[in-house]
Amino acid sequence: MEKNLTQTGGRIRRVAVIGPESTGKTTLAQALAQRFDTEWVPEYMRGYCQKLWDEERQICRWADLLPIAAGQMQSENRLAETARNFLFCDTCLWELVVYAYLYFGDCPPELEAAAAASHYDAVFLTDIDVPWVADDLRDRPQEREKVSALFRDYLNRRNIPFTLLSGPHGHRLRQAENVLKPFLHD
Repeated sequence: MEKNLTQTGGRIRRVAVIGPESTGKTTLAQALAQRFDTEWVPEYMRGYCQKLWDEERQICRWADLLPIAAGQMQSENRLAETARNFLFCDTCLWELVVYAYLYFGDCPPELEAAAAASHYDAVFLTDIDVPWVADDLRDRPQEREKVSALFRDYLNRRNIPFTLLSGPHGHRLRQAENVLKPFLHD
């Protein structure tokens, strides 16, 4: 496995916020980081793909998967060094694996191995019960149920416990806080 795809650094609790596009992951990761006075890791793929779109009118290609994974992990590892108690990750390698299979029908073995080796102390899967918001990159509003099922299947097949966060933002935030509060007393 490539070294740049390995989780390193920090003795904090890592929390993954994953799910289909336009389900509030970024909003939730930011709010949780503010609530627990710590760091959050932005979704690297978003900025990477937005640049591709803006500069070349190009969408994510197979060759982009490993650079995106390396960028995500580099950001996560860097912020793990300065986070307090928790590090909230707006997506992780697991999400990239799910989308690789959705868009390409396959996934680079290095990415799958790195994803399998990664660990999060809490995993939040965002539900599709919020309105779709279109932008330059979001392209599958009609497939939200399918994509949500792919995430659940991925997590279940690997025996990764997760909490499904549903309802309006405030309710999701309270659900997440209730899951995380016991960690503060460990």
